[in-house]
Order: sequence, then C-alpha cells, then structure tokens
Amino acid sequence: MSTHGKDVTTSEVGRRTPHVWSTQWWRARMHDAVFWTDVTQLAKTVLAATLAWVLATSVFRLEQAFLAPWAALLVVNSTVYRTLSQGGRQVAATVLGVLVASAAGQALGLDVASVAIAMAVGLAIGSVALLEGQETTVAATALVVLTTGFSDDDSVLLARLLDTGIGIAVGIGVNLLVWPPLRRRTAIAAMDAIDDAIGGLLVDMADGVRRGVTTTDTTAWVERTRDLDDDLDAAWALVRQARESARLNPRRSARGWRDPAEWHGLLKRMEQAIAECRSLARTLSLSVEGGSDWDDDFRARFVTLLHESGKAVEDADHQPLVEIRERLDGLVDELTEAGLPARLWPEYGGVLINLRNVLAAMDEVAKANPLGQPPLPFRLRPPAPPR
Repeated sequence: MSTHGKDVTTSEVGRRTPHVWSTQWWRARMHDAVFWTDVTQLAKTVLAATLAWVLATSVFRLEQAFLAPWAALLVVNSTVYRTLSQGGRQVAATVLGVLVASAAGQALGLDVASVAIAMAVGLAIGSVALLEGQETTVAATALVVLTTGFSDDDSVLLARLLDTGIGIAVGIGVNLLVWPPLRRRTAIAAMDAIDDAIGGLLVDMADGVRRGVTTTDTTAWVERTRDLDDDLDAAWALVRQARESARLNPRRSARGWRDPAEWHGLLKRMEQAIAECRSLARTLSLSVEGGSDWDDDFRARFVTLLHESGKAVEDADHQPLVEIRERLDGLVDELTEAGLPARLWPEYGGVLINLRNVLAAMDEVAKANPLGQPPLPFRLRPPAPPR
C-alpha cells in the first residue's frame, strides 16, 4: 500500500538505507510498528517483574523473593487472552516446580543426585498433556529453588509459594491493566509491506520485458514470489495474533478486531495476486525458452500496462487500477478484432489474464487502504523522506 501516512517496517528501513546507525534509520525506526510493539511488551515485562520483586521484598518481607519476578516473567504473554488462558498452566507448572524441589531436597538433600532427579521429574511432569509444553518451567523452577537455598522448614516452602503467587498476580494484572496489548498495528504493517512488494515486483517485471526477458530474470521473479508467500504466511500469523489480542481485552478499541473478516479477505486477494505474478513469470520463462518474438506494438502496450499496474499497487491507488483494467480489456478486444494468430494467443492471452487477475485482486486491497492504523504510543514527527 501507499507509504504515505503509514508506518515504515523494519525490513523496509533496511532496504532504504545502507547504514542502520544513521539518523534517518533511527527516525524511521521510531515509526516502526513492530519496534513499538516490542518496546511496549518489554516495558510491561520489566514493570511486572520489578513490581513483583518490590512487593515480595518490601511489603511481604520475604527473604528469598526471586520466584516473584520469575513468575511474573512467565505470565506476561504477548496478549491478554494468552496471559489468562496460559496462566493456569504456568501457575501449576511453577507450583509443581517448587514442590518437586522440596520433595527432592527433603529426600536426598542438596547434591548431584537430587538435582538430577528434580530435573528429570520436572521434565516428566511438564510433559503431561494438561500442562501443554511447560516442561522447562517445571524443571527450571525446581532447579532454581533447590540450588538457591533448600530448607526442610515448611515455612520456607510456604514463602516460596507465596513468592510465586505474588509474581503470577502481578504479571496478570500488569498485562490486563497497563496498555493491554492489541497487536493490530504489526498485522497492518505486514500487510502494507506485502502489497508494496507485489507492486515493486510488477514494476521490475515490466522493466525486464522492456529490455528483453532472460531466464535469469524469470527465475529471480519466481523466487521473489516464493519470498512473498513466506511474508504472507507471516502476515496470516500476525492477523491471527491480532484477533487473539482483542479477546478478553478491556480496551474499547479492541471490540472491532475480534473478528477481522476484512483482513482475511484482503490476505486472500494478495495470495491470489502473488500466485498470478508467479504464473506470469513462468509464462514469460516459457516464452524465452521457446524463442518467441513478440510484436513490438503489443510488447510496448503490455509493458506500459504492467508498469502502471505496479505503480498503482505500490501507491494503493484504486482508481488507476480500475482504469488500467479497462484499458487491458480494450487491448484484448483489439487483438481479437485484428485476428491475432492462434499460435500467439497462449502467450499473449496468458500474460494478459495474469495481469487482469492481479488487477482484480489488488483493486479491493487498494480500496481498503488505509486500514485504520492506530496511533503510536508517543506522538513523533514523521520520518524524513529518503534522499
């Protein structure tokens, strides 16, 4: 989509400037959706762990309060829904780790055997289906508790369970009440980057056809569509995460993101456009391999349409896409009326249909732009345009 008025992603910044420590790079970084999401989550995690430590040491006066920040770190997940849905398992895993350490210490004391047994039992318990992948949490908690001052005193065990409870409560509370994560910005930034890349690919293909396509060109174009497939998979994952982040999220702005049907439709259209670009590249490859010599007038008109299509997709400009599609249909009508030889229709028709399908898919994507970017956590001046 158009870069006007949208955030610049980290990957885009990396392509635009050769020096990542330049002032321009940092300015763009300040408007990077992924960067701010990560910064916000990092700050909340630090806040939760620190607050848990302060409560355990200064309010409850617990002597070994390391389990409080440890538990807080575990439960501050990327979304409120995940914090609450996974919180039960993480609570159980942490408590079981404390109990395993206590049992191993009481039975064997602190030595090599007790450490090994605590680790083995912790990993075994954590692999139970009900805990769903909490093996490391159980084992690590048991190891830390056992090796940082085991005691037979039951009050110590209760204190460590209290530490754990404090950390869990603080972690859940911070993630729920302090800027509950709503990861729509990262999903929107990923989708913006994909349609920019589709437009850039079309422009490069037009330039290649203008100067004369080679097998090296077509191979590179096909590889770029595969890279776009990977980017699209990542965007689908981010959209699912954005939807999850809206579940159980008390923020008013989360209501409209619990069922992002529009995003699903746009992603499917971009998926279709990428497939058509790959088909177009392969048709051009077959043309090169077959030694076909295109008519100069057709080549010139097709290159113009392809190049303008790429620019319109990059700019997310809906009206030019509609006009280009009409001109494309007009070209097909002219070729039909002129009696294009049957041997040329497979290639000419193939590339025209591919381009027409790209325009039809990206038309709705452009119409949806902008996708309603939420404000960044801080008001910043827009990044300076690249020189």
